[in-house]
Amino acid sequence: MGELPLDINIQEPRWDQSTFLGRARHFFTVTDPRNLLLSGAQLEASRNIVQNYRAGVVTPGLTEDQLWRAKYVYDSAFHPDTGEKVVLIGRMSAQVPMNMTITGCMLTFYRQTPTVVFWQWVNQSFNAVVNYSNRSGDAPITARQLGTAYVSATTGAVATALGLKSLTKHLPPLVGRFVPFAAVAAANCINIPLMRQRELQVGIPVTDEEGQRLGHSVAAAKQGIFQVVISRICMAIPAMAIPPVIMDTLEKKDFLKRRPWLGAPLQVGLVGFCLVFATPLCCALFPQRSVHLFVRQRQRGRGRERGRRGIPSRLQPLSCQHRARRRAQTHTLRDHDRSRSRTLNGLSHRGAQK
Repeated sequence: MGELPLDINIQEPRWDQSTFLGRARHFFTVTDPRNLLLSGAQLEASRNIVQNYRAGVVTPGLTEDQLWRAKYVYDSAFHPDTGEKVVLIGRMSAQVPMNMTITGCMLTFYRQTPTVVFWQWVNQSFNAVVNYSNRSGDAPITARQLGTAYVSATTGAVATALGLKSLTKHLPPLVGRFVPFAAVAAANCINIPLMRQRELQVGIPVTDEEGQRLGHSVAAAKQGIFQVVISRICMAIPAMAIPPVIMDTLEKKDFLKRRPWLGAPLQVGLVGFCLVFATPLCCALFPQRSVHLFVRQRQRGRGRERGRRGIPSRLQPLSCQHRARRRAQTHTLRDHDRSRSRTLNGLSHRGAQK
C-alpha cells in the first residue's frame, strides 16, 4: 500500500456541501454522540494525525478513511481558532444527549411555575455555555454580549412560558404541552441576534473565489442569522411536537397511570429519538456558503455616499464578464448547531441552541 497523498483537503467537509444529502452526511458525523466516549489519549492521537498531515507529514500506514475519521474526532473536541479542548457539554456531539435531557424535562414538568422557570433557566444556561465554548476568533463574544444575550433569552423564554401557561389553563391539556416549544422559539428569536449583534453592525467577511477577503457584508450577516433562527426552530419542532402527542395518549392508559414515574424517562427517550435525526437534518437545511454580489452592493453604497456629499458617482455598470470575475462568495454563518467546518469569520455552527 502506497503512502497517503498530501492533496486531500481536510479543511473542508468530506462530502459535497452544495447538496442537502452531502450536508446531512456531514452533520450526522459531526453530531455523533459516540465522540463523547472517546478518551483523552484518543483525542490527542487524532489531533496529532490532523496536525501532522497539515504540516505535510503522513502517519505511517494511515488510510484516507482513518484520516477523515481523525479529522472529525479532532473537530468535535478542539476549538478551530484557539486549538483548545472544548468543555464536554459545549461540543457539537453533546447536543443530542444534553438537549434530550433538558427538552424532555421541559415537556414533563410544564404544569408548575417553579419547574417551568427552572428548566427554562437550565436551557438558556446550557446555550450560554455552548456559545462561549464556540466563540469566534474573528468576532469574539464579549462577556457583556454573552451576559446580555443570556439574561434576555432567559427572560423572554420564562415570560413566554408563564404567559402562555396562564392563557391555556382552560384549554385542553394537550395545548398546554406545546407551551415549552413556544418559549424555546421565542428565546431563539432573542438570543441568536443578540449573540451575533456585532455581525449585524459591521457585517461578516466575504471572499472571492480564490479565498481573498474583499470586505464585510451586513446583508450577508442578516441572511445567515435569519437562517440560523429558522433552522433551530425547525430543529425543535419534532422533539417538542411529536412526544407531547404520544405522551398525552399514553398517560390516559392504565399502564402509565399505575407507573407515573415512567413518564419522565419515556418522554426523554422520545425526545432523544427525534433529536438524533432532527439535529443533523435541520443543520443541513441551508448551505454554509452562499454567493453574494458583494462588489455590486459595495459600489451602490459608494454611489449613495457620493450623492450625499454632492460628488457625482463615476461607477459604471459592470459587464457580464467583469461581474463574473468579481463575484464574491459569502460565508453565511450558522451556529446551529456547531459544525466545525469553519466559515471565514471564524465562527462554526457548533452550538445548536434551542
